[in-house]
Amino acid sequence: MREMTQRSDDTSSADGAQQPFPVLVERAVGTFGRPLGWMWDRGFRFLFVLDAVALFGSMVLINLVRFGWTWPTYPRSHYWIGFGIATLIHLGVNYFAGLYEREPRLGYRPWLPRIAVAMAIGVAFDGLAAVLTDRYLMPRFNLFILFVVASLWLSANRTVSRHFANRRRGPSRVLLVGHGEAVALAERHFASEADAEVVGRVEQATELFDVVNTTGATDVLLLDLSAFAAAFPEPLTALDREGVGVHQRVSARETLLGLQSVREIAGMPFTRMRTHAMAAHQLRLKRLFDVFVVVLLSPLALLALGGLALWVRIRAGSPVLYRQTRVGWRGRRFEVVKFRTMVHDAEAAGPQLAGREDGRVVRGLGWMRSTRMDELPQLWNVLKGEMSLVGPRPERPEMIAEFENDVAGYARRHELPPGITGFAQINGRYETDPAYKLGYDLQYIVNWSVILDVQILLRTILVVVTRRV
Repeated sequence: MREMTQRSDDTSSADGAQQPFPVLVERAVGTFGRPLGWMWDRGFRFLFVLDAVALFGSMVLINLVRFGWTWPTYPRSHYWIGFGIATLIHLGVNYFAGLYEREPRLGYRPWLPRIAVAMAIGVAFDGLAAVLTDRYLMPRFNLFILFVVASLWLSANRTVSRHFANRRRGPSRVLLVGHGEAVALAERHFASEADAEVVGRVEQATELFDVVNTTGATDVLLLDLSAFAAAFPEPLTALDREGVGVHQRVSARETLLGLQSVREIAGMPFTRMRTHAMAAHQLRLKRLFDVFVVVLLSPLALLALGGLALWVRIRAGSPVLYRQTRVGWRGRRFEVVKFRTMVHDAEAAGPQLAGREDGRVVRGLGWMRSTRMDELPQLWNVLKGEMSLVGPRPERPEMIAEFENDVAGYARRHELPPGITGFAQINGRYETDPAYKLGYDLQYIVNWSVILDVQILLRTILVVVTRRV
C-alpha cells in the first residue's frame, strides 16, 4: 500500500492568514518528479501509438475513399512522406495542447472539445508547412475531412485507453471529508456508482494522511469550504505529490465565485483542485515563447541596453550592473542582473524593500526604476533559463523567509520560473501587501496561457509609459 509522508519544508502558514483570492482552481493536478516522467508510462506510450495510427490512418482512408487506388498528380510515395510530416505536426500540437496529460479518475472533462481545437490548430499548421516547404501534403478538402474524422478517432482512443486503465486499476477509492448530512448525501449518490467506492470518512482534513494510508484512497472529496481551509497549503501539496486527486464540492454559494470548470462526480458538482504547478507541456511552451520573443526583439533590446548602460555610467559611475541573489523556480537560488540605480552600500544596514520615495536612489536614475527599465538586463537571465519574461517577481532569500512566516502558501509562487514582469506588477504597487501579491501570482499560475503572457507584456508597456508603480 502506498505510504504517504507529510512535507512542510516548502510551505509555512500563519494562524488566521487570509487568502486574498478564492483558491478554488480549475485545471488538473500537475505531476511532480522528473520532467516528462509521465511520457515513459505505458499508458502514455499506448495512447501516443494509438494517436499516430489514427492520424496517419485517417489520411490514408480519406484518400482511398475519395480517389480509390489511383491517387492524383503525385506518386504514392510522395503522399506517404506528406502524411508522415502531417502526423508529426499533429502529435506535437496535441502535446502542447495537453492531450497527453494524465486526467483525474473522477470528474474528467470531455475530450472532444479540446481535441477539436487541437485538430483545427494542427490543420492550420499543415497548410503552413505545405506553403513553407513547397511540399504537397494532401488535397485541401482532405484537411477538412481530416479535422472531422481524426477528432472523433482521437476521442475514441482516449475512451478506449481510459476503459482499459480503469479495468486494470479497479474502481476509484473515495475518501469523504465533511460533516453529518453532507457525508450522508454523498454516500447516497455513490451507492449507485459502479466505477467508484467510498472507503472512508473523516471530519477534519488534518486526519487525511493516516486515513489515505490506511484505505489506499485514490480521490479525496472535500464536501464544504471549512474542509478546504484546513487542506491548503498542506496536506493538499502532499496529496498532489502522491497522485491523490482532491476535489472541492461546489455549492450554490460557491457558484458566485465564477468557476468555469465544474465537473460532475456521482451526480454532484465538484471542481478539481491542484497545487500551483504548471504541467510539463505548459512549461516547455512558455520557455519556447520566451526565447522567441527575446530573439525577435534582440536588436531593439541591445540598442536600449547600450544607451541605458552609458547613462548609468555617467550618473552613478562603476559598476553599471548590479547582481543580487534571488530565489527562483522550485526554490533554486540564482543571481539576478539589474542596472545599478542606488548608491554604493545601499543595504549596509541589511536587506530592505524598495519604496516609492527611496532616498538611496541616485539622482537622475529614479525614472529608470519608475519605468522598470533597470530590469532590462534580466533578459540575460531569461536566455539562461533562470527567469521568464512573465512570472512572479523573484525575491531575496531573507525576504522570502519573512514572507513565508507571515503568508500561508507563499512558497507556491515558486512553482514556475520568476519573471521580469508579472500579474502582480501590473495590478499592484510597491506598497501592495505580500499576501495580495501572492494572490495575483497564484491566479496567474492557474490561468496561464501564451495569450495571458502577451496581455501582461502589453499592459507592462502601459505601466512603463505612465510610470505607475
